[in-house]
Amino acid sequence: MRLFLLFFLVFLLASPLQAAKIYKWVDKEGVVNFTDDLSKVPPSYRDRVEVEEKKDVQGGATPQAVTRERGEEETKTDIYGRDETWWKDKVRPWKEQLKEATANYEKAQKEYMEKSEDLSRRRFGSPTQYKMNIIELDGINEERRKYEAQIAEANEMLRKLSKEAEESKANPDWLK
Repeated sequence: MRLFLLFFLVFLLASPLQAAKIYKWVDKEGVVNFTDDLSKVPPSYRDRVEVEEKKDVQGGATPQAVTRERGEEETKTDIYGRDETWWKDKVRPWKEQLKEATANYEKAQKEYMEKSEDLSRRRFGSPTQYKMNIIELDGINEERRKYEAQIAEANEMLRKLSKEAEESKANPDWLK
């Protein structure tokens, strides 16, 4: 029993002398957040965390100076708190669409050229076959226009994202 009482007294006397770290950061909406665990601070805000150490002294609490502390992993963000991953996720589908549409357009263009040459050779053949080739050419031409529109859409979205990144002061390498 005495040992327990002695342990309890030591614990009570030692606890006011312990220091506590309080982490403070402001999110993109301007809300001030506090936590006592650095791992609870979102990675995109860790470079802006302010650490305040409070030591409880028997005469009362005296706050220590506020200092800046860098998180374990430094994540660079734009002025809206968006990091490289966010930008790459935003750009990736448009780059994929551009690549796929370009490949499809080139394939359709090659097929169009082959059918055009074939049509010029058959010009003096059967009128029915000639009309069927023209209808087929129109279909291929329509397909080309569809891929041209997809290419234009992807290029426009990539241009808009590039402009948005420039305005938010994001690293231009993130869009590559």
